Amino acid sequence: MGIKDQFQDKANQAQQQAKQAMSSKKGQRQDREQQAQDEAQRMQQEAQDKFDMDYDA
Repeated sequence: MGIKDQFQDKANQAQQQAKQAMSSKKGQRQDREQQAQDEAQRMQQEAQDKFDMDYDA
């Protein structure tokens, strides 16, 4: 294996690692966004339930 091949392999490895890191970050961001949406929906439901209970009494 020549030096050129070694450098090409290292470049390919670095590129693959960068792609994996970007994919991982994207997945984490989507998870955080989903959690925030779920929390907002839960809070909204709790507020609606409290409102309903206040006016049912």
